[in-house]
Amino acid sequence: MTPTSILSTHAPATVGIVHLGLGAFHRAHQAVYLERNLARHDGGSWGIASANLRSNRQLVELMRERNQRYHVAEYTDSETLTLREVTAIRETLYAGPGGEDLDALLARMSEPDVRIVTLTVTEKGYHLDPADGRLLLEAEPIRHDIAAPTQPQTAPGMLVEALARRFTADTPAFTVLCCDNMPDNGKRTRRAVIELARQRDEELAAWITEHVAFPCSMVDRIVPAMSEADFERLRAQGIDDPAAVTCETFSQWVIEDDFPQGRPDWEHDGVQMVADVAPFESMKLRMLNGSHSLLAYLGVLAGIETVADAIGREEFVDLLRRYMRDEAAPTLNMPEGTDLDAYADSLLARFANDSLHHRLQQIAMDGSQKLPQRWLDGARKQLADDADIRCAALGVAAWIRYTAGRDLAGARHPVDDPMAETFAALHAEYERPESLIAAFLALDAIFPRALAEDARFSDAVLDAYRTLNDRGVATALADLDAPIR
Repeated sequence: MTPTSILSTHAPATVGIVHLGLGAFHRAHQAVYLERNLARHDGGSWGIASANLRSNRQLVELMRERNQRYHVAEYTDSETLTLREVTAIRETLYAGPGGEDLDALLARMSEPDVRIVTLTVTEKGYHLDPADGRLLLEAEPIRHDIAAPTQPQTAPGMLVEALARRFTADTPAFTVLCCDNMPDNGKRTRRAVIELARQRDEELAAWITEHVAFPCSMVDRIVPAMSEADFERLRAQGIDDPAAVTCETFSQWVIEDDFPQGRPDWEHDGVQMVADVAPFESMKLRMLNGSHSLLAYLGVLAGIETVADAIGREEFVDLLRRYMRDEAAPTLNMPEGTDLDAYADSLLARFANDSLHHRLQQIAMDGSQKLPQRWLDGARKQLADDADIRCAALGVAAWIRYTAGRDLAGARHPVDDPMAETFAALHAEYERPESLIAAFLALDAIFPRALAEDARFSDAVLDAYRTLNDRGVATALADLDAPIR
C-alpha cells in the first residue's frame, strides 16, 4: 500500500472553539473539518481547545507531548489509505475526576474570542430522560452541579457555569453545537442547559433562553476504537503516533445555520449548512445507526466480532436491506431528490470496509440510550400505519438477550450501559421469557408506554426472543421470510 499523505502546513490558529469530549470521533471528524478550514485560510481564529470530562487523562498527556499534532488514517478499503496530519486542536485539557484543568477549561470557555462550544459526550453525558427529554435532576452528577455550580462535573453544568461567567461579565454568549447522535440534539441540549440554569438563577436561565443559540447537527463517519493492530499497521507506513485515529474516508456533517457570533465558512469544507437538520438526522439514526445496532446485538450473540465480518454473511445483508427498505425508509420524510435506496446501498458498502475492524461490542455500548431513536420511534410510526416491525422487534429481543452478558454459546461479554445493574437484576429475577420480556418492556426510561402495551409489538419481541434463545440467530433471521401473521 502506498498512502497519500496530507501534511499540516498552515500557521498556528488562535482558539475560537472549545470542544467537550476529546475522543476519537471528534479528532477524526470535527477537527478534520477545521483542519481543512485553517489550511484554506493559512491559520485564523478557529483553532480548537478540546477537553476530556470523564476519563482518559492519558490521551490529553499524549496530545501535549506531541504538541497537539496527530494523524488521521482514512481508509477507503484495505488498499487505499490517506494519512492526514491534524493540528487544528491547539490545546488539550483534562477536567475529569481528579483533573487539574477544570478552572482552565471554564476560563477558556469564558473568553470573548471563544464563539462556539461543540460537544461529543455521548447520549448519557447529557443526563436526559430518554422517555421525555427532561433533565434528570435526581441524577447524582446533576445534583452535584446544582449544589456546587462553580465546580461542575457534567457537560450541561460546564456550559451553565461558563455562560454564567459570560452573563456576569456582559460577554456575548457562545453558540452551543451538539454533535452527538440524539434526535433534535440542539433542542435537547438547550433544554438540559436551561433547566439546570433555572436551578441556579432564573435571570441567568432567561438570558440563556434569549441569547444562546443551540443549532442541531448530524454527524456521520465510522471511527472504530483503535487497537494495537491498527497502530502496528500505521507503524508499517512510517507513522508512530500513539494519538492517531483510524476511520473511513466518508464523512458528513449537516448543521443548522444559527451562529449569532459568527462561525467558520464551513460550507467550503464540505459541511452542509441547512435550515432544518431533522430529516438528515432521522435518516442517519434510523438507517445507519439502526442497522449498526441490529448487527451489534445479533452479531455478538452469534459470536461475530466486527461489522465487516457480519456483512460478509448474506443473511445479515438481507436483514439490513429488509430493515432499511421496509421499516426505516417508510418512516422518513426527506427533502425532494433524496434517494434512500442509494443511501442504503452506500451504507452496505461502507459497512463492508474490512480495513476498519469496527468491533460490534463498541457499537453495542449504551443501548438503553440508543434504542428509542434508532428503532422505537420508527416502530411507533410503522405500527400507526399497521406496517411491518419484525426487524425492529428482533433487534429489541437480541438487545434484551445481549444484556444477559453472554452470547448464545455461553461466552461472556461486558454490558457497558448506565442501566447495566438493572438489566442484571431483571435477568436474575425472571427466568421465563414471558416474564422477562414484560419486565424489560416495563422500563419506561426506555420504552414508551403506548409501544410497550401494544400487543403487536410485545408479541413480536417475545416471539423473536424465544426463537433466538431456543434456535439461534440463523433461524431467527430465516423466520423473517415467513408471511406476517
